[in-house]
Amino acid sequence: RNLLDMDTFSKSDPVVVLFVQGSGSSEWKEFGRTEVIDNTLNPDFVRKFVLDYYFEEKQNLRFDPLGSHSAVLRAQDFLGQAFVALGEVIGSQRGRLERPLTGVPGKRCGTILLLAEELSNCRDIVTMQLCANKLDKKDFFGKSDPFLVFYRSNEDGTFTICHKTEVVKNTLNPVWQPFTIPVRALCNGDYDRTVKIDVYDWDRDGSHDFIGEFATSYRELSRAQSQFTVYEVLNPRKKCKKKKYVNSGTVTLLSFSVESEFTFVDYIRGGTQLNFTVAIDFTASNGMPSQPTSLHYASPYQLSAYALALKAVGEIIQDYDSDKLFPAYGFGAKLPPDGKISHQFPLNNNADNPSCAGIEGVLESYLQSLRTVQLYGPTNFAPVINQVAGTAAQVTDGSQYHVLLIITDGVISDMLQTKEAIVTASALPMSIIIVGVGPAEFEAMEELDGDEVRLSSRGRYAERDIVQFVPFRDYVDDSGNQVLSMARLAKDVLAEIPEQLLSYMKTRDIKPRQAEP
Repeated sequence: RNLLDMDTFSKSDPVVVLFVQGSGSSEWKEFGRTEVIDNTLNPDFVRKFVLDYYFEEKQNLRFDPLGSHSAVLRAQDFLGQAFVALGEVIGSQRGRLERPLTGVPGKRCGTILLLAEELSNCRDIVTMQLCANKLDKKDFFGKSDPFLVFYRSNEDGTFTICHKTEVVKNTLNPVWQPFTIPVRALCNGDYDRTVKIDVYDWDRDGSHDFIGEFATSYRELSRAQSQFTVYEVLNPRKKCKKKKYVNSGTVTLLSFSVESEFTFVDYIRGGTQLNFTVAIDFTASNGMPSQPTSLHYASPYQLSAYALALKAVGEIIQDYDSDKLFPAYGFGAKLPPDGKISHQFPLNNNADNPSCAGIEGVLESYLQSLRTVQLYGPTNFAPVINQVAGTAAQVTDGSQYHVLLIITDGVISDMLQTKEAIVTASALPMSIIIVGVGPAEFEAMEELDGDEVRLSSRGRYAERDIVQFVPFRDYVDDSGNQVLSMARLAKDVLAEIPEQLLSYMKTRDIKPRQAEP
């Protein structure tokens, strides 16, 4: 409410960025962003942040409203900030907390209103389509540009915005596109809770004109599966002023269907296997393995960065792989006896069966390879990505999902081929984790990660975001608490795997198999 106005010719276009602080850490990490709302100092944001709440932990949150949505943040975009613990919001009256925004010297920055609600276990997703008829004309020169805003009622009688339709231009009889919304967002799983729907006429300057409103509930909407339901759109002000006022138009529910949203656990319980493959960088830039300065150097007291990353990720993922056999490759080395350069040689020296028994077996083969091959170059990712993609392409029914872990020290030599390989692999049941070790700059890896901009190659865009990159140095704990720092590494690199698996299953309409009783 009452945000600072940083724009010269119009009001700010605010977006709020949420940062979270890890337990035992002072570092803030971006968790997510709301949508951008143009030209207003009093935005109501639709996008929610879903957080796990742990009673026994202090979960610090920081909210930074920004006045622009450009990728590069500038000082003039900063509209203030608020610090709060999640427990404070949950513990506040009605789960509603208002905090002043601070941080801009000598200026009142307004306030931020936070609302916390525990999500029900309801996993259903609704798809519905609506149209309207004979809405009030609001524009002077043309017809109205209508859109709908859906609100969920809260326990305390207030309303929270949960969906906006698109704007249909210049018509009093709009037909909106079908849209999908989780039932928990619409009514928090309470089928009789009021759902309020406002009808607005869109205006370029953000001062949208109110046409009217109507109320319903999930239960009432769901009855419409068998018949069209027509709602009268009423404008309370007009109703009071005009004796002959009937309504401001009608809205008709054209279709309403419900399906269950499946979780990662549903697929695992239904028998989906995660197949874990490892690829390790054996290029000369890592340094001679016998020298303490080498990234491959393992002292009697400490594993190398490569071995630590492999163990951290592998020990979690192996629980989802029934045979515990992991194909493991090296790339960028000269192999004995003839010094041929290879970018996908089996660490166990068995081309017919490159699988190692368990993570310990992978570590053993990795250390053995360090003693027999010559570190060389260049750093090519594409061959090993294509190798795993070839295996993933053989079974696409959802029973197998592949995770490739690439551990590397640096600058990629075959960027174009790697982008092409990832774009192709994005249509297959696989994900790629890249852990960067050493002091190098990893800008190219950030591009492959595709979190900000969807990866593309020769005009083709990746079907899904399947790459997660992290620099190992971010997880080296100065206090020497290796267990905690490696747990953080594993948590971060594996965090996106469930969503990536679900996105594959969803695009292919693959439902989990029923778990054996």
